[in-house]
Amino acid sequence: MSPRRALAVLGLLAVLLAGCDGGDRPDAGPRGGADRQGMDPRGEDARSEPLRPAWRELSLPAPPGSPGRLVLRAGAFCGDRWYLVGAVAGALGATRPAAWSSADGESWAPVPVDARTFYGRQHVLSAVACVDGRMAALGAKNGGVHGNPRTGTWVRGAVGALREVPAAFELFGGPRAVAVNRLAVGPGGWLIAGARVDGAAVWTSPDAEGFTLVAGAAELAGDARGRTAAYDVVARGSGWLVVGALLPAGGTALTPLAWTSADGRSWRRAVLPVPDGRGQAERVAVLDGVAVAVGPVRDGFAAWRADGDAGWRRAGGFGAGGPGVLSVAGLAVPGRWLVAVTGDGAVRGAWASADGGASWRAVTVPVAVPDGGDTVLTVVAGEDRLLLLADDGRGSRAWWGRLPTVDR
Repeated sequence: MSPRRALAVLGLLAVLLAGCDGGDRPDAGPRGGADRQGMDPRGEDARSEPLRPAWRELSLPAPPGSPGRLVLRAGAFCGDRWYLVGAVAGALGATRPAAWSSADGESWAPVPVDARTFYGRQHVLSAVACVDGRMAALGAKNGGVHGNPRTGTWVRGAVGALREVPAAFELFGGPRAVAVNRLAVGPGGWLIAGARVDGAAVWTSPDAEGFTLVAGAAELAGDARGRTAAYDVVARGSGWLVVGALLPAGGTALTPLAWTSADGRSWRRAVLPVPDGRGQAERVAVLDGVAVAVGPVRDGFAAWRADGDAGWRRAGGFGAGGPGVLSVAGLAVPGRWLVAVTGDGAVRGAWASADGGASWRAVTVPVAVPDGGDTVLTVVAGEDRLLLLADDGRGSRAWWGRLPTVDR
């Protein structure tokens, strides 16, 4: 078995062994959180009625080119412009990259796409970040003898096409590849979080025109303590915050981790507190200058807050164990809310917190989305607006919604 396959199997085994007992699951109706809501760290009952945004569906124009169904995967907001990325899927699994932009979130236009490689012309764009009119995206398409992801990056200035950035195969792929997950931008440039055979890794760039791999870095990568993986990244101040997990040497349960760096090359590691040491930090966001991470733990989902120099503390929890592997697929900050999208092995659902992650309420969503296969449910936030993207395996749709105003 290849090192990459071995790591993937080991990671899945660890998650399954850290699984939770069955219970009610978030879904498209109110049952998701009203019947079974998590307990906060003080043991107080956090049950409450679900939030029911007045979802309003938006319409996206089909990009020029061969016809097919729209595939929405991610979005970003940059203060004066919205972006969505994904693909157009044709017959027999054929795909081509696609992107849209809007100044007001109401009128959307396709972004021209300039693919330059064989696999780039088939990419599904899965992550996007933007700043000052500039955007960058991650794309991939499975291919080659072993069917591994052929990953690449894309960049666009204030105008013009979203252009593929050709790169050497082993920058993102090759025999040491494991995962290329999330993309963020900040004052220090651009950073991608993922993993290689030796553990968590990042890719850095000053302008998204080309990335440099940082693998094997002390504290970030795996070592005698175990194998690491990085799942998400956010700019914090002039540096970076990455979250992920550790599979301890000889262990079978993952432990949630966070890393900080001023330059993307030197990293400091922190272990997020979990009573039994089991869990993962899968998404992270910044609310009012404070980092909040969310991920699955033994009894559902946990939210952790960065507590300055004191490290991290568990702020609260929500949800219940499902029939399969728990996951967090999205985390956004509309206004003063935190909105997380989760999966429990059966369905995907949404949850919201108005107090920095201490207590959570289920959020009804306009379509039922199964958890598994090629389905997607995720959220994008801009100021106090919330954009929900859903793909139930038959088609992609998007809706606008707003949550109640939270008093300061």
